[in-house]
Amino acid sequence: MSRYDDIINLPAPKSKKRTPMSNHDRAAQFAPFAALTGHGAAIAEAGRLTFEKVIPDESTKEEINRALQKLAARIKELPEAEFLYFLPDSRKTGGSYVTVTGRVKDIDPVLQVVVLTDETCIPMDDILEVVV
Repeated sequence: MSRYDDIINLPAPKSKKRTPMSNHDRAAQFAPFAALTGHGAAIAEAGRLTFEKVIPDESTKEEINRALQKLAARIKELPEAEFLYFLPDSRKTGGSYVTVTGRVKDIDPVLQVVVLTDETCIPMDDILEVVV
């Protein structure tokens, strides 16, 4: 015989002043919560790799200039070309290298950009390779 035998089978007491909590609300009390909101995103951002911009040597710069001159000579035809260029990262230092293929709409020597027909603007100083 246990010392709780007299109360073990009694119904749970009910408050006369408060309504019982729903099972959903009761479960919410024990649900996990994010004590460090945004911490996971910050860790993912810190782990994201960026690269330093490569400065092309003189011979590479000459190749890029020759390719741009060929494109400029055929600009009315909207020639197609492939560009490998550096895209700076908006959140941290460095960036990534992107390859874009498209039709060249304009080469602006004043603004130093190549404009494609899809309105992509590629800064000439960031171009590492041009395939015509």
